Amino acid sequence: MTLSRLSLAQFRSWSRLDLDLDGRPLAIFGPNGSGKTNILEALSMLAPGRGLRAAPAPEQARQGLEAGWRIRAALDGHTVETAALPGQPRTVLIDDKPVAQTALGRLLRILWLVPAMDRLWSDPPEARRRFLDRVTLSLYPDHADLALTYEKAMRERNRLLKDGIHDPGWYRALEAQMGDAGAALTRNRRDALTAIMAAQDGGDFPAATLALLPGEGQADDPDPDSISARLATMRPRDLAAGRTLTGPHRADLGAHWGPQDMPAALSSTGEQKALLLSLILANARALSGQPVVLLLDEVAAHLDADRRAALYDRICGLPAQSLLTGTGPELFDSLGPRARRLSVTKTDGLSQAAETTG
Repeated sequence: MTLSRLSLAQFRSWSRLDLDLDGRPLAIFGPNGSGKTNILEALSMLAPGRGLRAAPAPEQARQGLEAGWRIRAALDGHTVETAALPGQPRTVLIDDKPVAQTALGRLLRILWLVPAMDRLWSDPPEARRRFLDRVTLSLYPDHADLALTYEKAMRERNRLLKDGIHDPGWYRALEAQMGDAGAALTRNRRDALTAIMAAQDGGDFPAATLALLPGEGQADDPDPDSISARLATMRPRDLAAGRTLTGPHRADLGAHWGPQDMPAALSSTGEQKALLLSLILANARALSGQPVVLLLDEVAAHLDADRRAALYDRICGLPAQSLLTGTGPELFDSLGPRARRLSVTKTDGLSQAAETTG
């Protein structure tokens, strides 16, 4: 068991929620807008970053209040808390000691799938890059620190470019940092894709061949000297553009599947959904031995009964703690007694929850 308790205070539509958890999947159902996804979002805030909606901290507080919000969880002998007071940055505590957000990734792996991600294969490359980096972070917790190092150096380099600085002495150290961190990012991404492909098992959810694509900036280069040399060569073009046009921040994720080697972007909507589910399930499998929480928002909405049943069988067989949402209890019938059920309603702008029997 990973998470044993979740407590929310003034978060989104929840004035208060105290939820005991166990190793069984938790099926959360209720009308649209009742606050189901807010529970998943709260859990996603126990990972580095802005969570599954990528919302700024002030927007996560319950509307009409200026008291801020707090999320607290108990897991495997530890307490984790993240909170934001009005006008203050978000804070993170582990066992009541302040830590950086990146420390969360070393304590707990949180994976999620939300309806907006159904467009992953037709969205711009940055959406697939964010997805790839979340997968990579779950497998390699140092990925967040590497990304911060790379982005900080790139911001400084971009500032020099925008200011029209030509002196190479200003650039060399930054480009060396970008080369070292960028090469490590690329190696992590490649290793993550290898791990995910090895963990796929096909069946109702197709296995895919995944690849790190160079995009427009030779973004798949794992050699730090090559990256820094290319950055130096590209300075005149980058000066004209006022930003860095080459490097791992331009990477893309490619996927092909099936006997026809079908590109994911050309597959049907249903096939794309099944492929995305396959990758999330494989990600959880690849993390065997690690504490994993799987958040699946409205995951059953566009699946037929057979595929729903197949999905639930896979979820129950995962080494992960799973929470799922849907509009009605009937969507979770094939889970039977393997899952707990939580009914969520909303009255006068506040969400309320009650556990029900299957």
